[in-house]
Amino acid sequence: MKAQFDGTQILAPPEAKVFYDQNGYGRVEKTGNIRLAVVEALYLIARGKIQIDGWSFDSLLVESAASPGFLRKFIVYRDIRERGFVITTGPQDFRVFPRGQRPGHGQSKYLLRVLSERDMVDLSVVLSEAQTAANMRKQFLLAVVDDEHELTYYEIRITRPSAKDAVLSSNLEDLPHISATLAGTPAYVVEDGSGITELLKNNWYGTMLDANRLFLAPVEVCWLLESGKLRLTPEMTAEEYEVLAAAYDPEFSDKMTVYRYFRSVGWSPRTGYKYGHHFRVYTEDGKHSEMLVHACTHNTSMPMSVISRSVRLAHSVKKKMLFACMENDEVVFIEFARMKL
Repeated sequence: MKAQFDGTQILAPPEAKVFYDQNGYGRVEKTGNIRLAVVEALYLIARGKIQIDGWSFDSLLVESAASPGFLRKFIVYRDIRERGFVITTGPQDFRVFPRGQRPGHGQSKYLLRVLSERDMVDLSVVLSEAQTAANMRKQFLLAVVDDEHELTYYEIRITRPSAKDAVLSSNLEDLPHISATLAGTPAYVVEDGSGITELLKNNWYGTMLDANRLFLAPVEVCWLLESGKLRLTPEMTAEEYEVLAAAYDPEFSDKMTVYRYFRSVGWSPRTGYKYGHHFRVYTEDGKHSEMLVHACTHNTSMPMSVISRSVRLAHSVKKKMLFACMENDEVVFIEFARMKL
């Protein structure tokens, strides 16, 4: 079947409508012709379904690959087609239909964005595109192409844990008023015979320095000061303490926003340093932590390779990987999860 290339898209004769009807290739023009995107045409040429006057597969590929990102989009397109899905161009890079469905006969399930392993990922853009997909009742995917043209797919979920999900016993009302001594930015509580250190440990606060002294991390100190449960020596308000802690830790304010959120819904965040992130979060007593969380400003950009390492590590220790994005003191959690189509 012969087709023509106009420099951006391929126009195939009306006989090509069979490709649209059966497998969702192209768009039907009012003239009856089928307009194909270049990725679609290349795939059909490779399968011996069409020919384009004056163009071979190689010459069209080389011409099109001069456009940034084209080659990786073709690699993703081909991979998804060969997995048995119908894929079309869409509001991000592609729309993907469930197996057995196609345009005019079903709804697309995924909106998909294609990235390189070397791309910088702007979390505000990811959040916006994921919210757009959710508003359209679709799932948002990233398809990442590495330098050897291997593919990794990530499902992006926007989540906001709520208090009704919390099943921890930790409760501020269980705690008496506590006295602590500042030592740098942490503070420590001395066991006074009342069992205060054990009570704090049971409520997921602090780490024992020795048999009698429990050290509170800076976020714990700030939270307990804000809650009116802690009195420091030297005396200090929560606002004054936060200024002190932020002077030593430039990320303290963002970390504190996330810490407040988790404590407010009844979950227990603890340091995630050994995993390379701000927090590991416990949602059930006696269970291992279920998620790793990294606090970020809303417009944070990071290399895709950093996200990939984070997700792989989180999955290897059976945890979810969440990036907590803050905007006007509101927290939105973006979960990156590897998936198989």
